[in-house]
Amino acid sequence: MEIKCHKVACGCARGPALVTGDAISFLGNVDAKTGVVVDPAHELFGQCIAGKVLIFPGGKGSTVGSYVIYQLKKRGLAPAAMINIRSEPIVAVGAIISGIPLVDRVTEETMQIKSGTLVEVDADQGRVRIFRDD
Repeated sequence: MEIKCHKVACGCARGPALVTGDAISFLGNVDAKTGVVVDPAHELFGQCIAGKVLIFPGGKGSTVGSYVIYQLKKRGLAPAAMINIRSEPIVAVGAIISGIPLVDRVTEETMQIKSGTLVEVDADQGRVRIFRDD
C-alpha cells in the first residue's frame, strides 16, 4: 500500500513502524542517552525509538526537543524516519538538522498501521509505502 504525503525533511528510510496516538515531547518523553521513551504516562513507555519509523500525530513541548533529536542521531539512537499527521517546528527542525526523513499530511489511516509493520518513507517522492505480510 502507498500513501501520499508532504515532505518536511528530505531523505528515504525503511524500518519497522512504532506507532502512537500520543504527541511526543523529545525533551521529557525520550531519554537522549538511550532512545527509550521514559515517560510512564506515554503510550510508548519503555520502548526504544532507535531505527524505527516513528509514527505519531506531532510533537509538543520545548524547543530543546530539536536538539534532543540531534543528540539521538549523533548517538545512533534516532528513528530511521518520522511520520506525523501535522509536523510542528520542533520536530521539523530536529529532523532537518539531523538528516532524518520526516513527512506529514498523511491520512488518519496511517495511525492505524500496526507497530512492527515494515514501512518505507520516501520524503523526496512524497510517499509512504507499507509492506504487509498478508
